[in-house]
Amino acid sequence: QEQLVESGGGLVQPGGSLTLSCTASENIFNFNVMAWYRQAPGQQREFVAHMNVGGSTDYAGSVKGRFTISRDNADNTVYLQMNSLKPEDTAVYYCNARSLQHNYWGRGTQVTVSS
Repeated sequence: QEQLVESGGGLVQPGGSLTLSCTASENIFNFNVMAWYRQAPGQQREFVAHMNVGGSTDYAGSVKGRFTISRDNADNTVYLQMNSLKPEDTAVYYCNARSLQHNYWGRGTQVTVSS
């Protein structure tokens, strides 16, 4: 059973918006942190944003002010709203869920920003 399933990726023009979703197979409050990472071709996976169980958030400098992480507790889903997208945002975006016992990754969803 997949613990995390991402969706919402696609092709978007520069300046456009996308919202990614990550649905967990269990209550997201079981995790200390829910996060988004991304990996561009030929590059290492990098941190994008996270939200801890208390609701505090943090963002990579490259996306601050453009991306917003949020959650829907009832649906065990975490979202990444991405605005003002740039070609350099092109990557596979991965959802991550961490607790003291577990560190889960989704399979990723492709985001391509191109005209």
